[in-house]
This record gives sequence, structure tokens and C-alpha cells, in this order.
Amino acid sequence: MSDDLFAELRKIDTPTITNVVATYPKNPLCLGLYNPWTENWYTDTSIRCIYPELGATIGYAVTCVYGLPDPNFSGRLSFMDVVDALDAMKKPTILVIQQKWPPELHNKAGLAGEMMVSSMMAVGCVGMLSNGPSRDVDAIRKLKFQLLLGGVTAGHGEMAVQAVNVPVSVGGMDVAPGDLIHMDENGAVKFPVQHAEAVLKNAKAMLDDEARRLVDIRKARTAAEVRAANSGGAYTQKKG
Repeated sequence: MSDDLFAELRKIDTPTITNVVATYPKNPLCLGLYNPWTENWYTDTSIRCIYPELGATIGYAVTCVYGLPDPNFSGRLSFMDVVDALDAMKKPTILVIQQKWPPELHNKAGLAGEMMVSSMMAVGCVGMLSNGPSRDVDAIRKLKFQLLLGGVTAGHGEMAVQAVNVPVSVGGMDVAPGDLIHMDENGAVKFPVQHAEAVLKNAKAMLDDEARRLVDIRKARTAAEVRAANSGGAYTQKKG
């Protein structure tokens, strides 16, 4: 994928991307890549955007799993294996971390701070998505690195990498290494890289159509005028 394609996709909000990927399967501009209700292709309300002012971010997914050290496995993998995976993936990347902790620890593990994020950025990572908390958000804000997290907390205990570049589930979204992740203050959505050009083309067409409809909706003063403005759109059904 070209830098220009990524730049154009960053100009589009994530809900519009979801609309094209799968939200409205009866809309001719919708690619219908997933059953919108039964498949886990976008994040839920457990995920929050830390820097909404940064706008949309997009990148290839690199995945990993973090949890408590396991005496039968500890030492096999480290954060440097995550950095190596980021370095090997096409750029830009988004690191998707599934945090697996005992329930009493899940909301206390402030996983990635300024040092980890700076290391990730050095090898082309532009954002991180995780189902658990992170920390140092004041320092990371200056780096223009997007975080979508389960929350924020100040500390953590000993932790370990359990797997790198495996399928993960974060905030209700299933992610495989190499998936494209598009995310902003509304959340994140995934889609296969081979559909990127079609996603961009159809998203632009959908935004143009919505812009035309909004001009008429904002002029409307009656239900009939609202219905006419929406005719053929996702929110109304044409009467024959």
C-alpha cells in the first residue's frame, strides 16, 4: 500500500470506515466483509481513545499477549521480540496487545509507558490498541502516538510476554497479524489489506452522499422534508 493511500484513509473517520466495511450490508457502497452482528470486527465500549485530538490512525496489526510470568515459560519471550515483530512488519504498524491477567489485577496493569512507546516508534509503530490500561499518558501525548486502551493507571508488577503475532481479541475485536487497523476517538475497526483501495473509494462516495443529504436535512422543517432528504439512505425505507 502506498503512503498516499494511508494518508487518504487517515482523513476519514472510523465510523465511516465501519459503514463501508460491514455496517450496512444492503447499501451498494458497503463491501459486506463481515456479518456486522455476529463477527468481532470492531471494538466495543470497553475501549477508550486517549488522544482524540490526533484524529484517525491506520496501520498494519502486530499482535502480542501479556500476562503474569509463568515459571514454565518465562524468559522465552521479551518485549524485544515484540519490537522485532514490529520492525519486520510493513509500515506503519499498530501494536495490538491482549492483556491476560487475573480479574483482580486486570485494571491495575499500566502496561506500556514512555520507554516502551518510544522503542515502538523507533521501528515505525504509530499507535497501540489494548484491552487493559497503560500509563505515562502525559509524556506520550507529546509523542503524537495514538493509544486506545481499557483505561489508565499509574503502576504495575512483574509481567511477561506470552505470545507474539498470534490471533488476539481486544475490546470485542478479533485481530490477526497483518490486518489493517483504522482507529480514532470512536474506536477501532479491522479489515483485510487487499480491500483497502475499495474501502477508501467507497468511504469517499459515502461521505459525499451523506454531505448532500445533510444539506437537505438541515433545511428541512417537516417530517416529509426529512423523509425526502433521507430517501434511499440507511435510515429510511422508500415507500413504493
